[in-house]
Amino acid sequence: MTEHGDISDVWEDLVQGGGKIVYLVLDGGGGLADPFTVRTALQGARTPNLDRIASASETGLMEPVGPGITPGSGPGHLAMFGYDPLRYRIGRGVLSALGVDFELREGDVAARVNFATSEAGKVVDRRAGRLDSDVNRRLCKKVLDSLELEFDGELYLETVSEHRAVLVLRGEGLGGELTDTDPQATGREPLPPQAQDEGSRRTVELVNRFLEQAHRALAGEPANTLLLRGFQRYSPLPSIQQRFGLRGLCLAQYPMYRGVSRLLGMKLGPRPESVEAMFKALQQRYHDEDIDLFFLHVKGTDKAGEDGDWVAKVAVIEEVDRLLPRVLAIDPDVLVITSDHSTPAVMGRHSWHPVPTLIRSQYARIDATQHFDETACATGSLGLRPGLHLMGLALANAGRLKKFGA
Repeated sequence: MTEHGDISDVWEDLVQGGGKIVYLVLDGGGGLADPFTVRTALQGARTPNLDRIASASETGLMEPVGPGITPGSGPGHLAMFGYDPLRYRIGRGVLSALGVDFELREGDVAARVNFATSEAGKVVDRRAGRLDSDVNRRLCKKVLDSLELEFDGELYLETVSEHRAVLVLRGEGLGGELTDTDPQATGREPLPPQAQDEGSRRTVELVNRFLEQAHRALAGEPANTLLLRGFQRYSPLPSIQQRFGLRGLCLAQYPMYRGVSRLLGMKLGPRPESVEAMFKALQQRYHDEDIDLFFLHVKGTDKAGEDGDWVAKVAVIEEVDRLLPRVLAIDPDVLVITSDHSTPAVMGRHSWHPVPTLIRSQYARIDATQHFDETACATGSLGLRPGLHLMGLALANAGRLKKFGA
């Protein structure tokens, strides 16, 4: 067992059949107090249903990766699904590619792409005004049509959504250990990619040629720059069914989170057109005999937080709260509500702050928490725990873990 609580070597001996588990993930749901209202978005939102569930649950705070570590969405989700993110390191590019149903092959190198806007060589908008997806598709084609790389392999540039795309490189001898070109801030020049091992030097040369030609093709466009991050050489992971005996179904809207699910061997339901459609799909599929774990993902909380829009984040939380009676109507064996990380609107980015979490089941040790927010959950019976503990707790509450030892 590692200091982070990873018990990967014994899971197969512990898991057994049991009840169904629903994961409802409010992406970036945790936050900090708004300077005007002196409340976090969870505290400022009107959430009678969420609070009612919290009052009948065990609650606490989870640190997705570790103290003070600001997690990306990939590591945050891996932890909550029981994969130590310090052991299973997954690049954003791989998740993005899998999320748009790109058929990655072992050895492919993938990177997340942001269409961005730059002036005088410096980034002025990292998301190019949250570019329309149709414009994204046009620009991807424009870039691909312009390339003359003299590369003995294949290069793909695929639209994900809005300003997001994914770059996939396929060929012999390509390493995936590259630093990001995204400076993660405006007013700065894009960073040159750097090889972090000898095997990635050829990849860096190819990426530099690609970026030079892509930027030439995008000159004059509102999105005239490509920012790359999350490089990785693809290698499959053990599935969630192999590790935990769970047959999962992903009901997420956004491609990246569908990519996480696909990487872990879950089935992908049709992409819901709205949050309401996602809850409706849960109601329709909950009694499917071949599904044990349902993953619902709400992106709007994170998006509003990154935009620095506290009011919009409150509105997303209240929308989810209005839909929660649909979950209560099916009375899942285990209901988990949590986040993959915090995205305080006052910061406008991911942060290291622990996320409020609840577990509702017939075996949960109900505590005194009456509200689902950062302060209330800090006093809950779960305490402050590594995010990696969440899957074990969910399995136990579903009756899916045998006794360990004699």
